[in-house]
Amino acid sequence: MAISTRKIILSACMVLLVALALFAGYVWVALSWSYSKGERAGYIQKFSQKGWLCKTWEGEMQMIPAPGVLPEKFLFSVRDEAVAAKLNGAMGKKVSVSYEQHKGIPTTCFGESEYFVTGIASVE
Repeated sequence: MAISTRKIILSACMVLLVALALFAGYVWVALSWSYSKGERAGYIQKFSQKGWLCKTWEGEMQMIPAPGVLPEKFLFSVRDEAVAAKLNGAMGKKVSVSYEQHKGIPTTCFGESEYFVTGIASVE
């Protein structure tokens, strides 16, 4: 009993479509459901758009330490162009950023960090 080539190709295409749909669903959940939310304050040190195919906004903030404590860097990504414009305007100023943490994002095409800045406010 031989299986036709057409049935094999159709079955392979169905398996591929199901795998793609599962992957797309996983990415959607990872990007829309945040693991944690919070705020951090400091000075924006570096902010640039990076990537060959997927251009993402990536930044680095020098967090304000307590006296006697070494400074800490907060690496983040930005998906919203309006927030990116505000961050560009706040370079070198003391700011507070609101962020969401998204764990398990499968590729850096959405951002190199798991922390996504969603808002910015001036502290000074």
